[in-house]
Amino acid sequence: MATALKTSTQMSTEEHEARKLLASCYRVFDMMGWSEMIYNHITLKVPGEEDAFLINPYGLHFSEVCASNLVKINSEGEKLDGSPYPVNKAGFTQHSVFHKRIPEMHCIIHTHTTATMAVCSTEGGLQPTNFYACNFIGNIAYHDFEGVTVRAEEGDRLVEAVTGKRILMLRNHGPVVMGRTLPEAFITYWALQRACEIQLATMSMGKPILVSQDVIDVHQRDLSQVQLPMGAGVPDFAAMVRKVDKIDPSWRD
Repeated sequence: MATALKTSTQMSTEEHEARKLLASCYRVFDMMGWSEMIYNHITLKVPGEEDAFLINPYGLHFSEVCASNLVKINSEGEKLDGSPYPVNKAGFTQHSVFHKRIPEMHCIIHTHTTATMAVCSTEGGLQPTNFYACNFIGNIAYHDFEGVTVRAEEGDRLVEAVTGKRILMLRNHGPVVMGRTLPEAFITYWALQRACEIQLATMSMGKPILVSQDVIDVHQRDLSQVQLPMGAGVPDFAAMVRKVDKIDPSWRD
């Protein structure tokens, strides 16, 4: 297991809780098969700090991430916690611009799952072919592929593309999902992943039945009626963390 960075007594209670929350999310993603070697990123703002967010240490698998080895950096990519681990420039460049320019989005997820990348690489992107896809129609932004995201000047175009949306599909690349909280970002990502998986399966079987815009509008209007009152994604994410705990609770370390 990776070396611990610091003890809980060396940080605020808010940061310690944020670290545990984010570490558990990395383990949930790994359990779901959404990890990609040592790549991809989930970031979370540190509560109570103006310009600080947590990101995974570059070189560790999602299954190795724990609360103490997450790296705290600012929007300039400077490490704020003395971590011995590097940060992937592609992850920092993309996530830092969103955290800085869209401050209400506290959690940002970027992955390379087969289903989401396939939909990002298909003309037309996500289509209204299934229940989950109807959650998102009209609420997804797209950005053309410009190569690996390591150039700061692409940031303006990324922010412009996603204005007013919480999902940015990077064409030929993969999705960026944002949330005001980590559970909200998680449940959005989960539903998007399911939408993409089902679209791939549907398209492989023949001509899909497309849902009309009138029905999409009703569907999106009524979604709130089937949500629990604890907050978007809160009970869903808690259920997945309970599953992770049964497998390996070391993310808490």
